[in-house]
Amino acid sequence: MSLVKYEIFSKAAEVNSFTKTAEELGLTQSAVSHAITSLEKEFNFPLFIRNNTTIKLTQNGKDLLVTIREILYYNDMLKQEVSAINGLNKGTVKVGVFSSISTNWIPYMIKEMEKTYPNIEIQLIEGNYAEIEKWLLDSKVDCGFVNNKTTALRSFDIVQLKTEPLLCVVSDKSPLHSKKHISVEDIENAPFIMPTYQCFDDLQLFFKENNIHPNIRFENMNENSIFSMVENNLGISILPEMIIPKGLNSIKVIPLELEQTRTIGLAIRTPISPAVKKFTEIAENWCRLTRTLSE
Repeated sequence: MSLVKYEIFSKAAEVNSFTKTAEELGLTQSAVSHAITSLEKEFNFPLFIRNNTTIKLTQNGKDLLVTIREILYYNDMLKQEVSAINGLNKGTVKVGVFSSISTNWIPYMIKEMEKTYPNIEIQLIEGNYAEIEKWLLDSKVDCGFVNNKTTALRSFDIVQLKTEPLLCVVSDKSPLHSKKHISVEDIENAPFIMPTYQCFDDLQLFFKENNIHPNIRFENMNENSIFSMVENNLGISILPEMIIPKGLNSIKVIPLELEQTRTIGLAIRTPISPAVKKFTEIAENWCRLTRTLSE
């Protein structure tokens, strides 16, 4: 068993390129190709389908990927435990994040990690809820920020970090601007701008649970574009509180008559490694501090 070959295989499966794998691991392309070919001879079946410029996992390669990443995870955890016994905190934490977490939380958490545990490296991969769940299940990340309502991660520990309201944003020119609460009727009658990336699942659940049929005029993945469209009175939208920027005078933020929240948690692979445990503690402390300051 060669852990170096496994690391090369895992990285190649992630980036779909032997050239990029070589660049990221500091190896020559021939070394990467040789390692993969050696594994394929050892296993007696191909791991990748090779095209001119890209590679793609075979089904057998996909079947082995999770197990190989588990082996690498336990090897890294062994190194971390040995370092901890010797009085050092070392290791790497791969974290799945979505955009509002990247903007509002991660810079402060990384700053605190670098201050307290300078030998622990944080690697970030950004996606939406579904992508982060898949990365966790495929062992691509060690932990990930998720919506606590997920049912796909029953085997993971999920630490609850924050519950926040979904709020409606309208233009200062909208006839809804003076309202204290936005009703179901308001949502169904006004042109609606549907976020299609980060909080799509939150809204879909809200609409389904309350039998709401929004008048969707636009669908947009980018929150900045949504705010620009709302500012120009092209429609209203509903977003989590964390996403809504402060100080936009041309936009009014209004609570929903039917209160709706999202709960953000940190899903953690088990058994938890020492480095991931340190990151989890930093994340919990940061969220606890921000809650205290806002009260």
